[in-house]
Formats: sequence, structure tokens, C-alpha cells
Amino acid sequence: MKKLLAILLAMTMVMALVACGGNKDNSAPPADNQQSEPQAPADPTPASGGEITLWTYPIGDWGKEEKVKAITDAFTADTGIAVKVEYLAYADGDDKVNSAITANAAPDLIMEGPERLVTNWGDKGYLVDLSDMFDDGDRSEINAAAMTACTHANGAVYEYPLVVTAHCMAINLNAFKEAGADQYLDLENHTWTTENFIKAVDALYAHFNAPVGAVYCKGQGGDQGTRALVNNLYGGTFATASHDKYTWDDPLNIKALEQLKSMPGITFDASLEGGDEIKVFYQGILKMAFCWNIAQQLNPNQADTGAGLTASGEEIIFMGFPSESGTPALQGGIWGFGIFDNGDQTKIDNAKTFIKWMCDSEHTVDAVKTANYFAARSAADGTDLSDVWADNEIMNEYQVLMPYLGDYYQVTKGWAGARTEWWTMLQKVGEGADITSTVATYAGNANANAG
Repeated sequence: MKKLLAILLAMTMVMALVACGGNKDNSAPPADNQQSEPQAPADPTPASGGEITLWTYPIGDWGKEEKVKAITDAFTADTGIAVKVEYLAYADGDDKVNSAITANAAPDLIMEGPERLVTNWGDKGYLVDLSDMFDDGDRSEINAAAMTACTHANGAVYEYPLVVTAHCMAINLNAFKEAGADQYLDLENHTWTTENFIKAVDALYAHFNAPVGAVYCKGQGGDQGTRALVNNLYGGTFATASHDKYTWDDPLNIKALEQLKSMPGITFDASLEGGDEIKVFYQGILKMAFCWNIAQQLNPNQADTGAGLTASGEEIIFMGFPSESGTPALQGGIWGFGIFDNGDQTKIDNAKTFIKWMCDSEHTVDAVKTANYFAARSAADGTDLSDVWADNEIMNEYQVLMPYLGDYYQVTKGWAGARTEWWTMLQKVGEGADITSTVATYAGNANANAG
């Protein structure tokens, strides 16, 4: 495990989730008769004092005033730049931002993910291209999936990633051991193959004589789990790499759905969405959960038996989704900063100073810990970030999943509508509809709505 963690944030994604820097070469330029080295991006030059505004969605403790004030006060003390913070809620945050844009009163900085910063406000031309803040060293240190997600199709970088995380699944280790199914787990890497997943489910079903996993499809809540399960089993995709089309009708996804539907140990359950599945898993009824992440792993559960335990005290192990190779492609979260182009270069420069301080400096550790996720890069201005969570056993171990972050396809157009089509499709499959034609119909609906 320690070896993996050492490699880890060569990943680093969260966050990708999933962010930010590199040492800069300040040496004199080479003489004319020498071959020029690639130039590092110039560090922003902050004005003397001044104030910038930051609007942040509730991303970990970046949504908590006390925690944010502590780190922004430290930034102000170090740079002389004051930071005025406004806290957004997901319920109406987008409306507030859009209204501010219309009124020419957008904040200087905003903190969120690529689906808003890149494919929404960046795509519409409201954000500053941050490409000049990245050199080759930065790009090598930042999680590849995060860097890709923060980059628009036009080449502009509209988000500087700070943190990432990965969604995964979980298993009841006590139940697996009781059924003799623990032999199919790679507990060091928290991965397993499709073949071993099938063997494990069969062993569990034979032992408990009841379904042990549920493809939940009541609604969109936690739907990242069902997408990842289907996509990973045989290597199918959810969208094209260019994020211009949904690809659920991939024959490999059809194969995965057929496999799941054929297994008596797996049920398609339209009475559950992700949160419901987690509750049933905590109760010990289900022996695996497809909706899981670090928040659940840290949760002491309804019975307050402790983090990483079911209500009856059985041990919960987080796992990547099964794949033929044993190397999953996980859905994740990526969060960082974007800068609105309000026509004030001084404020833009000060905002870049803020990003540099938070994402690529000795202070990045504190910025990452404020988010309660995982650094989007392996090092920040020479500071190793692989041991950010060395004092937290659960967080530290969970980092093993970060190199497995896959395509951030949430930036595909028509995303909200596509999610509805997905869970409705799963309901129909669960009812016994023909899988190939049903998947084709609902994938077609998603693409038509995105058009």
C-alpha cells in the first residue's frame, strides 16, 4: 500500500477528485547561440493591496465560513490582498451567478467544477483562459483526468483544479469471508476483475440465498454508481471522448447489462436510489453497495457503530468497480477555481495570485484539507502532497483510488436530461424489456435532448 501511495499522486487527479503548480525557472534567458529552453509561465504580479471577491459552492469545508476565513485571512496576511467571500447553495447558486453576470457584477473568482466552469461559463466566454499558469511541470504533476476536464475543446483552461475525489463501491467484508468470496478481492489495491466479481456474487448468493447487490433506479440520486458498474464491467463508455454524444448503446454496455440481469445475486430495484441503497447496505441486507465515496467511508452510519462499519459492526471495504483488466475507470469530482473576465486586469492578476497561493505553493496542503478531498496534483511548488492525509488512516488509504479517475463525461451537453433517461432505461431493463432496443431508445433520447 505504501508503495502505491508513493506513486499515487503521479495521479493527481479529487478532484483528477482532482489541483495546481510546479517550480518555475527564473534563470536568465540563454544566449542567442544557445538553444532556448521552454519558458515557464510568468507568475502573476499582485497589486499592492486591493480586494477580490470569491464565490464558492459548498465544496467540503470551503462552504463553511469559519474554515474559509482562516485560510483567506492567511492569504491576505501574506499578500496584502483582501478576499470577500460569498457562499452559494446548489439550489439557487447558478441563478445568482447568472444574474450577476447579466448585471455586470460577477465575482472575480468562483469555486466549482468543470460542468459549470468549463462547459457553462467558460464556454460562453465569461471566464479568463488560465493556460498561461501551466508549464510542462505543472501538467505532469496534475492528475491527467482533472487537467483534461478543466480544458475546453478550444484549448483554453477555464478551471485551475485544487482537489479531486473518486466514487467507488463497497463490500461487507465479513459477509464475503463467511461466503468464502473474499478470495476474489485484491484488498491491497482495492480492485477486482469482472470474472472475480461474478464469482463473488455467485458465492454470496449461494450462501445467503438472496440478492446481494442492487442496480438501484428509482431516480438520479447516486446514479454515478450504476453508470460506473455498467461501463466498467466490459469496458463500455458513457459518452464519446469529445463529449458530443452519449454512447450507452455501446455493445459492451449491452453485454454488461445482460450479464447483470442474468445474475440471481443482482436485482434491479426501482424502489431504491443511491441513498436508499446505502441504508440497506448499512443494515447488512445487501452485501455490496454501488453508491459509495469517501463521505460514506467516514460516516459512522445510522447506528453510530463507527466509520467503515455496518450497523452491526461488520467491516466495510471500499472497492473500485470490477473490470476485465482489474483497472477501473472511476467517476469522480473535480473542484477548483475560475476567474471571471470583468475587464479589470489588476483584479485578474490578484485572482491569479490567489489561485497560485492556494493551488501551487506551500499553502496548498491547507487548501486541500479545507476541502476534505484529495489533492489534484502530486506536488505543489516543491511540496510533496502524497502525505496530505498521513494523519488520517481512512483518508490516507482511500487515496489509492485517485489514479483510477476516468473520463469526466459530466461535461457532455444535455447532462441533466441524460441522467433521467439513464435511470428510466434501467427501470425498463429491470422490468424485462429487451435490453438492446431499450438502451438504444433511451440513449437516442439523451442525444436528441442534447442536440
